[in-house]
Amino acid sequence: MSSQPDSTESVPLPTPESAGINVAAGEPPSSTSSDDFFSSASAASSDENINPSLSSDPSQNRPQIPISWPSDGVLTLDWVKNLMSTFDWSSRNLRPSEFPTVLPVEVFDALVLTASNILHKEPNCVPIEPDKDGEVGSSVVVVGDVHGQLHDVLFLLKDSGLPSEDRFFVFNGDYVDRGAWGLETFLLLLAWKVFMPQRVFLLRGNHESKYCTSVYGFEKEVLAKYGDSYKGKHVYRKCLGCFEGLPLASIIAGRVYTAHGGVFRNIPATPSKRAKGKKNRKVILSTESVPLSLGSLEELSKARRTVLNPPWEGPNLIPGDVLWSDPSMKPGLSPNKERGIGLLWGPDCTEDFLKKFSLKLIIRSHEGPDAREKRSGLGGMDEGYTIDHVVPSGKLITVFSAPDYPQFQATEVRYKNKGAYIVLKSPNFDTPIFYSFEAITPRPKVNPYYDFEDVIDSDEELDLTMMVEAS
Repeated sequence: MSSQPDSTESVPLPTPESAGINVAAGEPPSSTSSDDFFSSASAASSDENINPSLSSDPSQNRPQIPISWPSDGVLTLDWVKNLMSTFDWSSRNLRPSEFPTVLPVEVFDALVLTASNILHKEPNCVPIEPDKDGEVGSSVVVVGDVHGQLHDVLFLLKDSGLPSEDRFFVFNGDYVDRGAWGLETFLLLLAWKVFMPQRVFLLRGNHESKYCTSVYGFEKEVLAKYGDSYKGKHVYRKCLGCFEGLPLASIIAGRVYTAHGGVFRNIPATPSKRAKGKKNRKVILSTESVPLSLGSLEELSKARRTVLNPPWEGPNLIPGDVLWSDPSMKPGLSPNKERGIGLLWGPDCTEDFLKKFSLKLIIRSHEGPDAREKRSGLGGMDEGYTIDHVVPSGKLITVFSAPDYPQFQATEVRYKNKGAYIVLKSPNFDTPIFYSFEAITPRPKVNPYYDFEDVIDSDEELDLTMMVEAS
């Protein structure tokens, strides 16, 4: 692995089947105590349209199910690792409707409630200080969209090394939709959050909303797994409530801003005329006829994130900006007309944002290979990441962690993109090291939970009428 001062290091990984060599040889970082849980991940193909078995004897390697919640309510590393291996096994051996035999609703409730209580207490922009406790040699792994691709997430966790006292994780959102195992993926990451709340940080993506999950499959996935009666609707409703608690952004070591979509606007306050007989002046927030400008971290901290769908109009626009915005090579800040929500921002805005807040990097996600092929002037997502803006104060990076995305493709030729994650290392945490990886193959065979041939792409204009109805 070559290294130059202030340079960006890029380390392509071998395919998952051959991964696991020494870091010194330019290979992935070694994992700590993470070799056992993944030993059952070798998949076999099946002609039936259900999940294939690991072997000719489906009962072989069968975990103890159902999973039970610890009597003292305290999760352990063994409990989380068992959840990982059990979800992997069930995805390959059980029909979706059998999922409650793996994770009963009562255990789901306990996990989501515990995680929600933690998440809702975190600020909109979470400060992450890896070296605050005197740890030497800490690292932060930044992960982009994973979109329900459970087996690729399991590989990523093993490849990067599981969360630990000196290995932090920041997930940039979009845990669900499109892929067939969004529920397992989201619950697994919630378990890591509960187990290591000061080491694992889960941010919100645009797909963690009622609108997107009703269009791109997560709602139907939940109902297929828990039933479309009370239990299934209860599980879906609890997930939506948990989505509302996910923070919008993070700042790592005071030098790196991460968010799903990107930057956000200033919301000017325009006082209205004071009505007679009223003691207090009513303040109306207006964005009409006001030139767009970048917002402040103070404004971000005050935004109301507990919304089912980020608003595209009105006074609470910052959540929509953070989750839906995209970079552009065109200077300036403008409405994101292609998506119908959020902003487009140019290299000059990246420079202003970095300089204004004394940052070195913006790391965002939000765009896969399908979105990037329609974006002129920006790099493709073949390797799972792009460096979009290089400015005097630093860089803007997009990272996308779902390889061979989307799982269900309507095109004759698959994108076959790699996924990637970023490692930031002590002491400055501002020189990104990229690790690209291929998709785990073969994937278990399963039906899609949305009409992937006809549904609009997430990078096209929103159906605002449907979003209103979803709210």
